[in-house]
Amino acid sequence: MAKLAGRKKGYRAGYDEGYRMGGCRALLDHVEPPALPFFEWKILYVPQGFESIDEGVAKALTQLVRECIVVRPEQLLASAEQFQPDLILVMNGLHVFPSDFRTSVDRLREQGYMTAIWFVDDPYFTEETPELAQHFDVVFTHELSCVPLYESVGVKHVHYFPLGVHPDLFMPTMAGPQYKSDICFIGNAFTNRTALFDELAPFLVGKKVRIIGGFWERLRRFKQLSPFVYSGFIPPSETVKFYNGAKIVINVHRPITNGDDNRNTLNLPGRSINPRTFEINACGTLQLTDVREDLYRYYSPGVDIETFSSIPELKQKISYYLMEEDHRRSIAMQALRTTMTRHTYAHRLPELLSLIPF
Repeated sequence: MAKLAGRKKGYRAGYDEGYRMGGCRALLDHVEPPALPFFEWKILYVPQGFESIDEGVAKALTQLVRECIVVRPEQLLASAEQFQPDLILVMNGLHVFPSDFRTSVDRLREQGYMTAIWFVDDPYFTEETPELAQHFDVVFTHELSCVPLYESVGVKHVHYFPLGVHPDLFMPTMAGPQYKSDICFIGNAFTNRTALFDELAPFLVGKKVRIIGGFWERLRRFKQLSPFVYSGFIPPSETVKFYNGAKIVINVHRPITNGDDNRNTLNLPGRSINPRTFEINACGTLQLTDVREDLYRYYSPGVDIETFSSIPELKQKISYYLMEEDHRRSIAMQALRTTMTRHTYAHRLPELLSLIPF
């Protein structure tokens, strides 16, 4: 009997996954690629080291400009002299960049090169970014609250500019049994996240849960939650499989307070959504997210995303969507449609390039 029940369960799981993938593929077959303008430019692109962002931006640029050359930060000066770019675009400029990088940018500006930086960690490193911003002609930030900050330090061209998704990486894909879950969360264990899962712990009993990321030993209820936890980094290629294998993916934005692994002594608020918002939705999975102010620019709660503002609301919506499979799939499919028709880097980059003041 047990063997028969297991076979039926396996058959049902396979059928459900095939049904989901069939719907996703049918939808994507009808998504028209964006009509892309062409810029007769040569761009030197300096990535940060975030694979999911860097590769998406680089690919979009290659479709938009005459030539896109991707170089490491330490190669900047030599590469600029060799390739003579029209624009130098730097991603973030933090963490992995050498100490003399800013001096190199200054030298290139003195030689007449146009330079731009796109901050994608705001507002969490605002002890460093205002000084860094002053070395560039144009500053883009994915965080609404940081636009006045960069203007206040004398940057003439500052633009709020959101991130997007790399659709060749984050997309619907078949997920094996090892990636399956009812509820999935991927990200580091900041204090607001540990507090949430500590509170959820009794509610999660009996559900298949994945909690993946760094520092989850910080959980007060780590012993109880440890069967759900993988405390460590996983690459984007694995992340996308866990997103696809989940019925519900929870997204909790990073806290903005200084000291919580942040350097935000100005205590600037977090008003803008993180890149995970786009990446989860690109997988055709239901997302339950806390609310940031500009979420409504991109998605409509109850249509192509779901939100929560309290733990009781989160519990209620998890229970509902685990039971109501058709409704869950309907929102997930609309999330996929919205993301792939509006929020890929191929949709984003033409506007970014149009803001460069040549």
